[in-house]
Amino acid sequence: QVQLVETGGGLMQSGGSLRLSCKASGGTFSIYFMGWFRQAPGKEREFVAGISENGGNIRYGDSVKGRFAISRDNLVNTVYLHMNTLKPEDTASYYCAATRFGTTRLNAYNVWGQGTQVTVSS
Repeated sequence: QVQLVETGGGLMQSGGSLRLSCKASGGTFSIYFMGWFRQAPGKEREFVAGISENGGNIRYGDSVKGRFAISRDNLVNTVYLHMNTLKPEDTASYYCAATRFGTTRLNAYNVWGQGTQVTVSS
């Protein structure tokens, strides 16, 4: 199965933009539905965005709709999370994950990256 590595996190001011990348290796990336999740201290991990194998089906969590966009490039085995109009409440560790099922359910994802920290200051 694939291994996943996230990059692109950092410290941003409120209202700014950031792009996260998740590079897959060691497997066939294009067969996986890919998701982004986040977890803030003391909170449960929540679904942020997901994209189907060919990019034709995209889903977003309610808290990021209209601000975040997910995309993927199967030629370079990478999924992206474009984050705009960042808010302090977007501060969290962001994880990409892979599943063979097109779902937002966390427990259906069996491959996870190590996470990348995003901190948004007010």
